[in-house]
Amino acid sequence: MEHMYVSSKNLLIIGSLLSFLVVLLHIALAIRPKLYDYFGASKLSELNDEGSSFTVWVTLGLVLMFTVWGFYGLSGAGIVKELPQLQVVLIGIGIIYLLRALMLPSDIVKFAQHTHPFRFIVLSTGSLLAGLCYLMGALMTAK
Repeated sequence: MEHMYVSSKNLLIIGSLLSFLVVLLHIALAIRPKLYDYFGASKLSELNDEGSSFTVWVTLGLVLMFTVWGFYGLSGAGIVKELPQLQVVLIGIGIIYLLRALMLPSDIVKFAQHTHPFRFIVLSTGSLLAGLCYLMGALMTAK
């Protein structure tokens, strides 16, 4: 039986890909602001309906942030040049994703009570996976 070995490079690539998926999600939100409601951000949807540019700026800020996170993952994997404070930033990204993943138990309970859609479980699980990939990848490459 072959042993399965997960490398820090592979973990960071997966984390990076998840960050880039989040970028695509936010681009979709910018294109179709009605999706804010679908993903539970009804307040942003209301602001958008009122003509506020706040939603655009928040969404663009998040696109930029998750793009940077994706490139940090690629940097940690050795695919792009080493970015500043690489280890610290990778650990920070992992922790932030894991903090977001803390919503998973609540999402599961609310889904079981039929008060929360399944997509929230998917988002929280994705955050858990991304957080673990960034954190484990960073810790495995620590010098």
